[in-house]
Amino acid sequence: MSKIAISMGPITITWYSICILLGIILAWVIINKESKKNNIPTTFVTNLIFWCVVFGIIGARIYYVLFNLDYYTANPIEIIKVWNGGLAIHGGMIAGLITLIVYCKKYGVNVLKMLDIVVPAVILAQGVGRWGNFFNGEAHGGVVSRTFLEGLHLPYFIINGMYIAGNYYHPTFLYESVLCIVGFFVLIGIRSLNNTKLGNTTSIYLIWYGVVRFFVESLRTDSLMLGSIKMARLVSIFMVIIGIIMYIITKVKCKNYSDEVVGENEIKI
Repeated sequence: MSKIAISMGPITITWYSICILLGIILAWVIINKESKKNNIPTTFVTNLIFWCVVFGIIGARIYYVLFNLDYYTANPIEIIKVWNGGLAIHGGMIAGLITLIVYCKKYGVNVLKMLDIVVPAVILAQGVGRWGNFFNGEAHGGVVSRTFLEGLHLPYFIINGMYIAGNYYHPTFLYESVLCIVGFFVLIGIRSLNNTKLGNTTSIYLIWYGVVRFFVESLRTDSLMLGSIKMARLVSIFMVIIGIIMYIITKVKCKNYSDEVVGENEIKI
């Protein structure tokens, strides 16, 4: 499976980059559509996504590098080669969240409202972005047989793509991608309910993705480790706990999602 999608002399565009970009574009379209319903200008959405993506990529890379310091200390030039993979989603989520909070506070936008608008698009982008791992031949699980993969009724291009260095592997990228896409429809459905409280969609996102990543991570062989603990599983547990607490609090204390509308006169960019 080639990592390169387009090659023109010294210019190469990888499938990993295309998958990430496609996820970002889809997220922008979805977020902008919902934002318009709430009188949030496209300019605000575009700027917000731009800065969240920039700092999200930086955060995701720093997070990954910190857990692979021995390699990157010996090969510092590799730190900037994000197109080869090596972006830790949890680092990106943390950096993106901080950016969103700061940006919303600056322009007087309700943070919970914006998070509820954003998270369905984010989980869809995560599902699309996982295909970049497929083309890079990374983020897979342990060794399995071809018969096992055929038993999952997968397309042959996926089965063949999971043949790496003489072995077939669990397509954990696919498990996570599918569950993220399902999660997108779940979150959209929850957000559309009349009695959904502000922050409920975000809390369900934390629970959904936390559970998904916890179990997918149990199959992966390239996990970032904190001693003998898989860091992603530890973070996933925290996500689920925070999501449950957040759901209970917002269900009791917050007003309905549909009642919190941001007026155009409140946002001046």
